[in-house]
Amino acid sequence: MCKKIAHGSDLACWSSDSWQRYKTEDGKDFFVKTARQSAEKIFKGEALGLNAMYHAEAVGVPKVDGGRGGTLGPVEVRGAGSFIIMEYLSLGSPYDQYDFGKAMAKMHLAEPLAKEAKEGNFGFDVDNTIGGTPQPNKWDKDWVRFFREQRIGHQVNLAGDGQLERIWDKVARRTLFEGIQVKPSVLHGDLWSGNYGGSNGRPCIYDPAVYYGHHEAEWGMSWCASFGSNFWKGYRELIPEDPGFRERRVLYELYHKLNHYNLFGGGYYSDAVSLMESLAK
Repeated sequence: MCKKIAHGSDLACWSSDSWQRYKTEDGKDFFVKTARQSAEKIFKGEALGLNAMYHAEAVGVPKVDGGRGGTLGPVEVRGAGSFIIMEYLSLGSPYDQYDFGKAMAKMHLAEPLAKEAKEGNFGFDVDNTIGGTPQPNKWDKDWVRFFREQRIGHQVNLAGDGQLERIWDKVARRTLFEGIQVKPSVLHGDLWSGNYGGSNGRPCIYDPAVYYGHHEAEWGMSWCASFGSNFWKGYRELIPEDPGFRERRVLYELYHKLNHYNLFGGGYYSDAVSLMESLAK
């Protein structure tokens, strides 16, 4: 069903991308991302990821509006780029950290939307991006192999650095998952402080890099977030800490440090080497 736009406003603009807020005549607010270049695959990954988290009915997630023909996802305008429409979140209101932690645990415990994940596979329906880096998501029944090859191995290959390759070869042979059972959970995938906030008193998450993986992998960006004691209290009430979590979190942090190195360079290289060396001991 078509809706008339009452007015719109720009929220942000970069060289090739922009964000706008639109209000329809019936009073509904929508958030629109546009890209001058073709971004259909990127927006499709975001749309499917948001929908997978929204399906969990746990934490606030912007609902993606239907595209052409009522289908979920982005619209590609030939010769004029792409756009994606979703629910507008009025961010900035306070929210309870305990409730946020509990909501994230509920999302991780929710039954997966994807058939492959329900059958115990790790990955996602499509490849997507984390920051500007391609993120492969080919389905794999083996979590350790998935993370070794499609996460760390992928980032090491992108870096093309001999030292990283040599240290990673040692780390890859280590066993960090003995005695625990890993099940596919829907993950935001890039949960740092810029990708969550409060809307009308409810904790919300957005701008994801979604896939189905080990719930602990969600915390690989904790170094760039503010999860306090009340957050962890709420989370751990539903998902207790497994033995070896603190060491595995280093592994999950390594993925993001490598990605930051591939995106930004600089000191992230030494951070990644330090994490690898600690895991190689």
